Amino acid sequence: MTLGYWLAVAAGGALGAVGRAGIAAALPSIGAFPLPTFAVNVLGSFVIGLVWAGVSRPDVSVLWGAFVVTGVLGGFTTFSTFSLETLQLLEQGEWRTAFLYLLLSLLTCVGGAGAGVMLFRAVAH
Repeated sequence: MTLGYWLAVAAGGALGAVGRAGIAAALPSIGAFPLPTFAVNVLGSFVIGLVWAGVSRPDVSVLWGAFVVTGVLGGFTTFSTFSLETLQLLEQGEWRTAFLYLLLSLLTCVGGAGAGVMLFRAVAH
């Protein structure tokens, strides 16, 4: 990867993170439901599908994909990447792999977050 690639990812990532913070500041949660995170994930998943369809063409520079898909949307939400990868597996007819990826991602990521919280609390006390 070139320096230009890494700079595109970094610049996009900064914009995505700021966008996520902006949405989190603008949208209230609804009771216990985390509306800001939900909105970011749904919006990011829609946008990554839209953008990927455009930047994956051979006439589009790899730097646009690095900037928007990896950078902006990666900084905005990695759930969008997960969603796209799952969709791609389904489009390729890899139903078992897609289901396994969904299930393992859900279980291990929620489990990992819980384990991180428990470890911190155990060490901090």
